[in-house]
This record gives sequence, structure tokens and C-alpha cells, in this order.
Amino acid sequence: MVMAELKRDELSWLEGDMPFSERFGDHFYSRADGRAECHHVFMGGNGLPERWNNAGNFTIGELGFGTGLNFLETWRTWRACRGPDQMLDFVSFEAYPMEGAAIARALSRWPELAELAELLLEKWPALTDEPDRWAMDGQTGLTVVAGEALNGVRNWNGKADAWYLDGFAPAKNPEMWSADLMQAVADRTQPGGTFASYTAAGWVRRNLQAAGFAVEKRPGHAGKREMICGVKDA
Repeated sequence: MVMAELKRDELSWLEGDMPFSERFGDHFYSRADGRAECHHVFMGGNGLPERWNNAGNFTIGELGFGTGLNFLETWRTWRACRGPDQMLDFVSFEAYPMEGAAIARALSRWPELAELAELLLEKWPALTDEPDRWAMDGQTGLTVVAGEALNGVRNWNGKADAWYLDGFAPAKNPEMWSADLMQAVADRTQPGGTFASYTAAGWVRRNLQAAGFAVEKRPGHAGKREMICGVKDA
């Protein structure tokens, strides 16, 4: 399927440019600051950017591409600290890709990302249900896998060094945190690889532990009491 035929979420907009999913009844990112959330939860929980030091190729997997905010902020940070021979691949699984105009609107609140957002939006109309790696620059690749996450992760041939688990809240989107999907994530993780998530729901922790991750609680972002991160058993 081409971009126009992919499944869509119904959006409403809060506080001007904050997208809200009507399908799942949840925000796409922290109402306090989604960019800061990316650093605290997803990058910090996975030990980034420190783990990029002396790394050759590094792969990040993500559940829930949404507006692309996590990718763009990760890419921005990566560009600032990478070495000349390093390569980052970012692979994200998204069931309901947003239209380009909605992505542009949501990202407009972060002028720091404007240049990179424009490069993403140039590629975006080419998205189909057949995964394709886009060379975002000479040292950064992006693959957005459109469709249900479980099948997408199971059919992916790669393995991630780090995962951003960023689906909608577990109570509103339980399939994105199921035991089967967490096992698929673990199966597609390098030994010693990591994950991070904003949620600390007990049943999500148990699913990740059963899949083979050692799970740790940490203080959450912007007043949220807890988040979780973890390491896959070697």
C-alpha cells in the first residue's frame, strides 16, 4: 500500500499543536515537553549518548513512531557527537502513520528540530507497507515499518542495541505491551542490549522480565513517579 492507503489515527489538537489520539485516548508525548522526555526516558534509560562512544554500528528499535520526535531528537544528538566511521540505524514500528502535515504541525513547537524535520518530511510521502531504509545522511538510516507491531518486529531481520518502548499507555493500548510483543522485542535485541519506557505498569514489567530482561525502576520525567529500563540477559 502507498502512503494514502495506510491506516490512519483520528487526531484532535490540544494546546495548539499537541496531537491527541482519538483512537487510543492518549497524547503522543509528554505534555510537559516531549523533547525533554526523549532525553530523560528513552536516551537516558538506554545510556545514550555515552554508549555511542567507540561504537561502530548502533541500532535503535522503537515501538510507536508517532510524530517522529524521538527519532529527530536522537538524530540531532547523534550528529553532534558521532565519530567519522560510526553508523546509526533507527527502526520504528508504527501501525497508524500520521500524515505529513500533522507531523509538521506537531513538530513546529521545537525550532531546534526544524532542519531535520524538513528532511524527514521530504522522505515521508514515499512511505509504504513495504519497509525501506532511508539514508537520512551518510551516517544515519531510518526505517519506518508500517503495520501491526507484533508482525513487524517478528519479521524484522535485524537486532537492536537499544529499544524505545513508546506505545500509547498500556491501559489504553494493551496490545502494544503484550507478552508476545515483549518476547518479540527481546528476540530482536542483542545480548546485553537495553530498553527504556515511560511506563512502569506492573504487568508490563512482568512481561519484559519473562521475555529475558532485567528490569529497573527509575524516577520518571516531569513529575511522573517512575519509569522503567532494563538489560537483556547475556
